[in-house]
Amino acid sequence: MKVYPESAIVQLEFDKIKNLLHEKCRTEYAKTKALDLRIHTKKEFIETELKQSHEYKQLVQNAIYFPNDYVLNLGKELRLLSIEGSLLTGEQLVDIRKLAESIEKIFRWFDQERREAYPGLVEVISGTHYEKKIKEMIDEVIDESGNVKDNASEDLFSIRMSLYRKRSELRKLFDRIVQRLNKQGYLADIEESFMNGRRVLAVFAEQKRTVKGILHGESESRRTTFIEPEETIDLNNDIHELEISERKEVYRILRQLTKRLGQYAPLLHVYHTVVGEFDFIRAKAAFALDVKGEYPVVADKAHVHLVKAYHPLLYLYNQRSGKPTIPVDLTLNDKARILVISGPNAGGKTVTMKTVGLLQMMVQSGLLVPVNPSSQFGIFKQLMIHIGDTQSLEFELSTYSSHLLSMKHFMETANGKTLFFIDELGSGSDPNLGGAFAEVIMEELARKHAFGIVTTHYLNLKVMANKTPGIINGAMAFDEKNLLPLYQLNVGKPGSSYTFAIAERIGLDKRLITRARQMVDENHFNLDKLLNRTEQDLQKVQEKEKDLHRLLKENERLKKEMEQVMNKERHRQQVEVLKQQNKITEDRITYLKDMERKLRTMVIEWKKSEDKNKVVKEMASLLFKKNEQKTVSKKQKQLDSKYEEISGEVKVGDKVKMKRNLQVGEVLELRGKKAVVKIGLLPMQIDLSELSLVKEKDPTGS
Repeated sequence: MKVYPESAIVQLEFDKIKNLLHEKCRTEYAKTKALDLRIHTKKEFIETELKQSHEYKQLVQNAIYFPNDYVLNLGKELRLLSIEGSLLTGEQLVDIRKLAESIEKIFRWFDQERREAYPGLVEVISGTHYEKKIKEMIDEVIDESGNVKDNASEDLFSIRMSLYRKRSELRKLFDRIVQRLNKQGYLADIEESFMNGRRVLAVFAEQKRTVKGILHGESESRRTTFIEPEETIDLNNDIHELEISERKEVYRILRQLTKRLGQYAPLLHVYHTVVGEFDFIRAKAAFALDVKGEYPVVADKAHVHLVKAYHPLLYLYNQRSGKPTIPVDLTLNDKARILVISGPNAGGKTVTMKTVGLLQMMVQSGLLVPVNPSSQFGIFKQLMIHIGDTQSLEFELSTYSSHLLSMKHFMETANGKTLFFIDELGSGSDPNLGGAFAEVIMEELARKHAFGIVTTHYLNLKVMANKTPGIINGAMAFDEKNLLPLYQLNVGKPGSSYTFAIAERIGLDKRLITRARQMVDENHFNLDKLLNRTEQDLQKVQEKEKDLHRLLKENERLKKEMEQVMNKERHRQQVEVLKQQNKITEDRITYLKDMERKLRTMVIEWKKSEDKNKVVKEMASLLFKKNEQKTVSKKQKQLDSKYEEISGEVKVGDKVKMKRNLQVGEVLELRGKKAVVKIGLLPMQIDLSELSLVKEKDPTGS
């Protein structure tokens, strides 16, 4: 994206965003990339970076570990690898092994499921592969501490074994010498030391001629001399030669390993870039979490649609201060390309303008922004801004001259992919003349289909915005009663500057205010007054809309609660119906079981009885009951006229009545809780609970 002027990055505070991002980075690669943050104009680049930031943010929010703990800067080591004949130390090779291990963990983390879940992150490693030979080559030679292993070569193994034996021999010999000279009282308290890489005795100065050997030096007090005993000179010489041989062999091994690794230098450069990229993505995700950044919709056209958008730096400042941040809703499209914002000073016009410009730069840089995810950002190829006093001391230009120079550049270079911001268009000159030029500038920018925001106090620009296609008015809300800005943008109507209202509220002499009003053109004053009243009415309407919206929500809540109550009642009724149905079903089952028992008894009786017809009739009467209720009623009356119920225990020979079918029979036998009753010709086994004890009524009635 082309930016005009170069200071626009500072004026829109995009440099502060880069610094905050830089603080989040851990690797030098990511820090450099943060400070040199590019503003892209190709949708695929923007979408990729936004997607990567969003996916990493999801990892952090869901507490999912990602293996990018590696933060070493290996730029110098990797450059050395590419140079013929160079040599890396053991410590440097350990760092390269850590780089290879980090890449291995990253590749293992991206299993098939995660590759599908995080396509943006996997794209970072899509152009490379993990080479296990790098780690294996280093592990063959270098241990965890960066030392060359004994078995790195046969010669090194042989040299170190010889060194071990010689040092053991020297230690034993030295111990014997120390014991002997200690008994003679020749040695100082420290007994022995090392000088020039050789083991020496700490001998009292007065005894230095007594002990034979090579004098290596003396203490600062000159009371102690350091002597290498003549018995150990040959051993020390052998050890010294072996140590030189060891260093030569280690040097040869390291150089050879460096040369072998050199063939993988390009791949290691890619690895270094990969871990740096993941660190940069992590930093972007961390910054997004700080400013409540979201992943908006990006369209490959000139378009701005902000929903609940915040200025990220203002949000961070207010968060530290415990103050609320007022979001802005704003749309610039083909039908409304230029927004003219008016209203009182310190009402938030410039902040609103900077919010749109800064968020646009952030999105095109691949940063998540503090907006509702439904917000839509287009892609602009150039951004131009003119904010504040721009006097040029170098060219001896006044504020208005500098203003016109900027406007000249705007009008000459603007096109349909331009996003511009002009603060106080036309200011710095005679209001009438400056206002006229401001109209011309806006007409020309509208003619070139440029998108932008203009702030102004000029009434003629407010009037122009209402009648010119592609230009719309907007006003920053103001609480006239308390003289406080509300920092809310109302699109569609111009705003008042509240000049006289503010003067009255702060207690300025009414006589002076009256004189000022008389000096203002009547139509001008009436228009500003009308704007004032319209804006206040609009605020009242908005408050009523909020109340109505709240009541609608409350009504919706009550409706849901009522539906829940009705559903519960409906469920209860269904349960009751099911209970009744179950009860009826149980009664039917009992009845069928009783019928089955009776039929079984009748079949047995039929087999035994000689009068088959009588038994068949009883079966027919049992199976085919007609007008059952009427019959039961008649039977009940007949029984009531002939029998009466009595209390007492049922015994053999008693008359009993069956409660269900109202038949009377004689008890033939008692079987526990059941009785065998003869009804007609058929004996039946019936529960005692189903029987009532009866006796015949006296026919005389006595």
